[in-house]
Amino acid sequence: MAGSGGPLSRRGLRGREAELAELRTLVASVARSGSGALALLRGEAGIGKSTLLAEAVDLAENQGYSTGIGRADELHHLVPLSSLAGCLLDGARPLLSGDAFADLARRHDQRIRLVERLAGMIEAKAAETPVLIALDDVQWADPLSRFALRQLPGRLRSSPVLWLLTGRTGPAVAGEEILAAARNRLPVVRLHLGPLSADAIDRLADDTLGEDVDERTRTLLDGTGGNPFLAVELLRGLRTEGRTPDADRGTGTHARTGATSSTGTDAGTSTAPGTDARTTAELPEATSPFVPTGLVSGVRGRIGTLGPDTLTLLRMGAVLGRRFAFLDAAALCERPPATLITALDEALRAGLLDEDGALLSFRHDLLRQAVYADIPTSARNALHRAAAHRLVASGHRPIDAASHVLRGAEPGDEEAVALLRRAADDVLPVTPGLAADLMTRALELVRPSDAARFDVGEQAVVCLIRAGRDREALTTCDGLLAAQPPLAVFGRLQATLGGALWSLDLAEELCRRAEAALAVGGTPPEVAARLSALRALALSRGRDLGVARAVGEEALAAAIATGDRPAHVQALSALGEIALNAGDGATALARFTALSVVDGAFRPEEAVAHQHVDRFDSAEESLRRAQTEAGSHRQAMLLWAQGQQHLGRGRLDDAEAHFETMEDLEDAVQTPVQQVNSRVIRAWIALLRGNRAGAGEQLVAARERLAVKPNPGNRAVVCFLEALLAGHDRDARSAVDALRRLQEIGPFMRWRLLRTWVGTAVRTALTAGDRALAEDLVAQATAHAERNPEVPTATGTAALVAGLAAGDVGLLERSVSLLAAGPRPLVLAAARTDLGRALLAAGRTAEAVPVLAAAQDAFAAAGADAAAADVRRLLDGAGSGSGTDAESRPGAGAGRTGAVRDRPAQGWGALTASERKVARLIAGGHTNRSAAEALVVSPHTVNTHLTSVFRKLTVRSRVQLAHVVLARGDAE
Repeated sequence: MAGSGGPLSRRGLRGREAELAELRTLVASVARSGSGALALLRGEAGIGKSTLLAEAVDLAENQGYSTGIGRADELHHLVPLSSLAGCLLDGARPLLSGDAFADLARRHDQRIRLVERLAGMIEAKAAETPVLIALDDVQWADPLSRFALRQLPGRLRSSPVLWLLTGRTGPAVAGEEILAAARNRLPVVRLHLGPLSADAIDRLADDTLGEDVDERTRTLLDGTGGNPFLAVELLRGLRTEGRTPDADRGTGTHARTGATSSTGTDAGTSTAPGTDARTTAELPEATSPFVPTGLVSGVRGRIGTLGPDTLTLLRMGAVLGRRFAFLDAAALCERPPATLITALDEALRAGLLDEDGALLSFRHDLLRQAVYADIPTSARNALHRAAAHRLVASGHRPIDAASHVLRGAEPGDEEAVALLRRAADDVLPVTPGLAADLMTRALELVRPSDAARFDVGEQAVVCLIRAGRDREALTTCDGLLAAQPPLAVFGRLQATLGGALWSLDLAEELCRRAEAALAVGGTPPEVAARLSALRALALSRGRDLGVARAVGEEALAAAIATGDRPAHVQALSALGEIALNAGDGATALARFTALSVVDGAFRPEEAVAHQHVDRFDSAEESLRRAQTEAGSHRQAMLLWAQGQQHLGRGRLDDAEAHFETMEDLEDAVQTPVQQVNSRVIRAWIALLRGNRAGAGEQLVAARERLAVKPNPGNRAVVCFLEALLAGHDRDARSAVDALRRLQEIGPFMRWRLLRTWVGTAVRTALTAGDRALAEDLVAQATAHAERNPEVPTATGTAALVAGLAAGDVGLLERSVSLLAAGPRPLVLAAARTDLGRALLAAGRTAEAVPVLAAAQDAFAAAGADAAAADVRRLLDGAGSGSGTDAESRPGAGAGRTGAVRDRPAQGWGALTASERKVARLIAGGHTNRSAAEALVVSPHTVNTHLTSVFRKLTVRSRVQLAHVVLARGDAE
């Protein structure tokens, strides 16, 4: 606790007893409960975070934990996964083997799948023993490590994994985004370390200098502001002046790698007190803008007594970073390593450097900064350029040298630009944001007159688009185009920008640019084919789909003729979109099947195309293949297709789990493609279950996501959801108004998500007395059926809405017959409900009852409780003497209370069938990954199910879950 100064916990840990007690409780709690937790230690540089972290690691090891402790480094914070790798690979007993980690990095070049596999490895380790993963200086963690840390604690919350992070304070507190991601998923603890009390500082001085500390010394210590590191450095300086003969006595040097002084000082914070936090997207200066003047002077005084070789070695090390290789420092000194052994020994004896495994490290980053600050500014850039050259020449990856390039490069430095381009290529698959930052800087280094500017700029645009920074990509590309590039380059840049314009929902702008690039000529044939395909894709959102189809066919022919794979993929994708928007299911299936042959990553689109023509068995096979073939960057689309499969089959619980998982995944990678559609479906599911409030919450969420991606399709489906809820609330006029707004955006049947719901729209129009709207919808459904005569859902739905509009029982009977041949039980149940209601109105009760009973059974089996209850009420109204014993049916009479079955909100009975399967597998010892393999779903989906299981059973760990399952006798 800030300012505390109570009794000592042990020599050197002055004033940190309260924080240490809280960490001790947390360590014990994770081990006892078997569930995860996350803690963040915050404070200014030198305040003691690292020492407290090391003490917590000791506590955990004494309680049987497997531990890993790492440190992020300011000058190495760009290397993907380097920060987290230190936590997992370093130490006498690393959490993961180097071979396993190398295999992980080599085989999984996409961040989602990489994190998924990493979670599986840690989960397996936690099944053997509690695990503590500690990361010092999280503010300098590389982007991929920070991404993983936002995912892993929540993903592993049911395993005994304790995450301990340290970060400095500032306007944007380091690590807060990690805590925010974990919030509501596992216990989160924040500990703020403030200045030590005067009493604690006095005791620290007594530890260092003995009991005879004079008033002058105490006055000087007051100037440290309670910062233990600054106090210790002051005391070291006094001792060096001769206050004590043993310059190292009483320093309490900690034996642990990465933690030095046990006086409560920080061994890893890389910025000085009071400096601002930086985001991972920034490329910082080599040292913080603020290093205490007194510290610089004090360090200068200390190193002034050292030999010149030692001083040079320290300065070269400060340029290389907190941790550095002796050989690299010797190379910068331009000296043979053997000639610097004496200098190295002197730096170690002076307490400025420590040996850190195979590397050397400054005892504290504030020491490194102080040494660095004493290097003339004019020399720093040259030294960083030399450091970059040395690292690359000695076999390091380009990304390892990128930090030095960013600090030492000047405009026109071709070597620096080339290295940044190579580094961006290396990291693009796993950290596209970092790749975009590197390429943006590379473009800044290229002189405007340099012919390479357009190539560098094109690579920058590609990286920005992959990072989801489409607006920046557009601005960058337009800047390049303003420089009047050659015609071939002009067309290539416009083709490169196409993906960003599509993602930004600027279809008309995409079409205009593609047409302009094609019109000016001079474009290579393969680029022209890409531009034509992009033009077709843009036209797919227009009203004249015939023109779009013709353009797409021309683009496909050009792509085949040139042999350009990107053009081939884009043309097939555009033609598939055009066919789906036109309601031509067979053609869409042919296009997407061809596309999946060209590129297996598009298996999910092939599966969806099978679903549109009611071939759900074939869709299942496509999904199975996609599970193993699709790249992890397609995981969200795969989850969408799987959700649609479950929805069509009437498996509402599984459908909602997949849609929820997809939303989380899209949020994680910041690519909101299907967010609006997913929310609309989940609202409809909520209404089927009788959860009007939940449906309303989904509408709010859909509107929020519509603001982010306001394309015509999203606007149309939100209008439908507004109509659906208004109709549920018996506000027929508002419901019809919403449908009218939808029709202004485009015809109802244009929107593929809504086609199976056209019956609802027709009922709404008829209820409001808007026959013109009803007849228009019937005409659209009829035309759609004519385009898809072999699809039972299309022909059956057309007969249904025609029967509703005409009040024709025969057409309703025909719709039920057609839909019964199809694979969609809920669409069939809705049609049976309409037929049963019409038969009752016609006085044909005996015929109505079995039809309605079949509808009720289908709704109940799907978990559509409210829909089943509505049908039950119709059956109750029909009486029990109509050819079937209504009261003897399961759930009979439940409609009187608004539900056919009463699934509880908590307890085992609240679990869905899939949740029970997951619960049994996890209780039986499966990891999320092995459970996913057993169920043929993704680990993300298992995690979603497991989250729901824990909430419903009120358990926090796998151990507690196993107890619940075993108590039921359901372990097998």
